[in-house]
Amino acid sequence: MTRKEKKALARILIAGALLIAASLAPLEGLWKLLAFLVPYVIVGWDVLWKAVRNIAHGQVFDENFLMALATVGALALGEYAEAVGVMLFYQVGELFQSHAVGQSRKSIAQLMDIRPDSATVLRDGEPVETDPDEVAVGEQILVRPGEKVPLDGVVVSGASTLNTAALTGESVPRTVAQGDEIVSGCVNLTGVLTVQVTKPFGESTVSKILELVENAASKKAAAENFITRFARVYTPAVVLGAVCLAVLPPLFMGGWATWVHRALIFLVISCPCALVISIPLAFFGGIGGASRRGILVKGGNYLERLAKVETVVFDKTGTLTQGVFEVASLHPAQGVTEGSLLECAALAEAYSNHPIAQSLRRAYGRDVDESRVTDVKEIAGRGVTAVIDGQSVAAGNEKLMADMGVKAASGSETGTVVYVARGGKYLGRVLIADRVKDSAPAAIRELKARGIKTVMLTGDAKAVGQAVGNALGLDEVHAELLPGDKVEHVEQLLAKKSPKAALAYVGDGVNDAPVLSRADVGVAMGAMGSDAALEAADVVLMDDDLGKLAAAMDVARKCSRIVTENIAFALGVKALFLVLGAFGLASMWEAVFADVGVAVIAILNAGRMLRGK
Repeated sequence: MTRKEKKALARILIAGALLIAASLAPLEGLWKLLAFLVPYVIVGWDVLWKAVRNIAHGQVFDENFLMALATVGALALGEYAEAVGVMLFYQVGELFQSHAVGQSRKSIAQLMDIRPDSATVLRDGEPVETDPDEVAVGEQILVRPGEKVPLDGVVVSGASTLNTAALTGESVPRTVAQGDEIVSGCVNLTGVLTVQVTKPFGESTVSKILELVENAASKKAAAENFITRFARVYTPAVVLGAVCLAVLPPLFMGGWATWVHRALIFLVISCPCALVISIPLAFFGGIGGASRRGILVKGGNYLERLAKVETVVFDKTGTLTQGVFEVASLHPAQGVTEGSLLECAALAEAYSNHPIAQSLRRAYGRDVDESRVTDVKEIAGRGVTAVIDGQSVAAGNEKLMADMGVKAASGSETGTVVYVARGGKYLGRVLIADRVKDSAPAAIRELKARGIKTVMLTGDAKAVGQAVGNALGLDEVHAELLPGDKVEHVEQLLAKKSPKAALAYVGDGVNDAPVLSRADVGVAMGAMGSDAALEAADVVLMDDDLGKLAAAMDVARKCSRIVTENIAFALGVKALFLVLGAFGLASMWEAVFADVGVAVIAILNAGRMLRGK
């Protein structure tokens, strides 16, 4: 508990003890009033002060005014114990609220701990400690073990492992060495790193993440906006209702004291604090809980939409697949070994920077002896020819093989095929493909288990797109699309969905900005350090784990369920007790439950978002 909460608890305990003493003491008249007035002032002076101050500022109709009016009225009617009890239990509810909000802020603060306190910059070869925002792009910083990486940059020297849990929610450290890019907010675990800064602090990953989380509370969900508008109309309406209840029946039936007492009970019951506090708390807790898993939600409105998603549209390259060409399989001709086929292809591509050539050399796994390769020629739209160990070698597509008079054995594989021939004889073929991410199959199964339709849009050839779609079990695949075609397809899907449902688009955030913006919810994948993703998306998954998409939806659906429960429970109980109070069937103590009890229960329910239950 905070110091403020401890003081509030002490006031409640002291006032409670004095209330019990005053109730048991055989006092009458003024002495009885004074005995109850002491605990009343101890526990309720701040409520009275806020009510007076708000009235002076033109803010009349709030819970402080309702509490002050009801309890002062109860004192005037001689209901001393009830007046103190109402204020006492109201403060108990306020304490619960304060603690719950504090826990939620604490969970957000844990994410905020990624903010670096300082940076050690190398100037004239000497380490100088300074503020991160005073380090210029191009300068070199020193990051020692145990320190947070203060700015985005590239490792100039050193090797280490980084803890990225604060950004991605993953506990597995990431290994970095010279030439690797690193982002601010990670914690250096082992070696000393020298990093050349590539972005000023204001544009660094850590700054943008903190800005997103800090601004998330300002983007309210529809339920939050409804409660705000509801409270503005509801509070003055119930005050007017209480006045009518106190004045109109006695004009015809008499018994002014009875009806004024009922009106005061009516006011206590009507306080909207259960809704005004618990609904924003649920969304705040949802955003905080998601952030701890490495899922950034830019506002309660996006969390609310995410709960309604019935269709998820995926980009292919970089989202469902690795986005990197890899050797998928080797198919040597009879009498040729796989090693010989791969070596010949890697040597032929020794001087090429094409992604396919790079994938062949990576698969070869050894240093290519370029001295063995001469007379290299690149033939546009065909492939390459070279002389290796004195023999002519061709590596390329079927057209190149036909040009060389070599009969190639084609296969049914989906992907890019490199055919290889040496000395005019066919050696075999190498299949190059963009691999499906390891997390993709399980992620798609989890979405389908939740009743969500899955669609993939890609610019790749139909055969490639369909192969990925079949492997993952997607419901629809649309291939050979330009960026504008993707937007058009999303528009068509949006037109087909039910009015209350939502559509999410998941992309890598680099070239999908138009579609991310058009979807009901734009989700960026693998976005640690990606400016485009942080700008364009509504939800950012800070690493490449597609499984976190289902986790984000679970958080959103749980939050939506809690909000619905709180609204139904609070309004239902209050409506019941307002009727009972108006007919004299509810006492002030029952009114306390209808206000404070409902608020505490709603707050505890909203607090489940923080506890992950």
